Amino acid sequence: MKVLIIGSINTDFVVTTNVMPQIGETVFGSDFEILSGGKGANQAVAAARLGAEVSMIAAVGDDEMGRRETKILKQENIDTTGIYIKNKVSTGVAVVNLSQNDNSIIVVGGANVALSVDDIRQQQAKILAADVILCSLEIPLECVVYACHQARKYGKHFILNPAPAQDLPDELLLNATFVTPNLIEYKQLYNLQADADIQTHLLNNSNDNYIITCGKNGVLYKQNNQLQYQNAFKVNVVDTTGAGDTFNGALAAFFDLSLKDAIYYATAAAALSVTHKGARNGMPFIEKLKNFINEYQ
Repeated sequence: MKVLIIGSINTDFVVTTNVMPQIGETVFGSDFEILSGGKGANQAVAAARLGAEVSMIAAVGDDEMGRRETKILKQENIDTTGIYIKNKVSTGVAVVNLSQNDNSIIVVGGANVALSVDDIRQQQAKILAADVILCSLEIPLECVVYACHQARKYGKHFILNPAPAQDLPDELLLNATFVTPNLIEYKQLYNLQADADIQTHLLNNSNDNYIITCGKNGVLYKQNNQLQYQNAFKVNVVDTTGAGDTFNGALAAFFDLSLKDAIYYATAAAALSVTHKGARNGMPFIEKLKNFINEYQ
């Protein structure tokens, strides 16, 4: 599959401490890592490792972080010619403080927020060449709406990963081929209060284009006006960071299969992703995924 990711690129600065600092307090940290991130870049890596031909439309700053992230994406066999270098803003940054199995995160959108509709318009050849276009919400909403419109105009499949959660126009939700929220995001989209409300709402929703990831409880979706379930794979969970990005990238990579099979493989890929620390360290290559599924069966 030819997959086009229109999304974010970040550098993550991760600090581990024994106690979470209070306002005005200085504490000693025990570990520090610089990791590659951004939902768009993570999804691109996940799809590329599973054999998809992946290109990106994105933006970084004219700084060392941007050059580093672009180089890493090239090494993952991702076409980076659609990545713009924006002046006067930094590459997107997430500062993550890990402490006592909890975290606090500060995200600076930087160049991600500077991506424009005109930038995407100039990359029309990439849109025309794609089989599937995948977007999440760490870039301006108008870029996502435009990308969805272009996908519909040219008969391309469009996957919307509505994360981070925010209010979205009906035209976007209705025109996406699939919308892939997790449980929390689905509840926020429709102001639902309890997990039990989700199944009723999904069943009564006239659209069959929602695929809801439910963590350890697998995946819930509707097909032919009936609820369908994909059970989660049982693995040793180390870090769930990036599991959703892996699922979405894999769903795009396997889009030429039946919906049931694409969700099955995407769920397996997401399961493998949580067996290592970090968003990308556990993202499987295609051979590892095949071996995992064969052994699991």
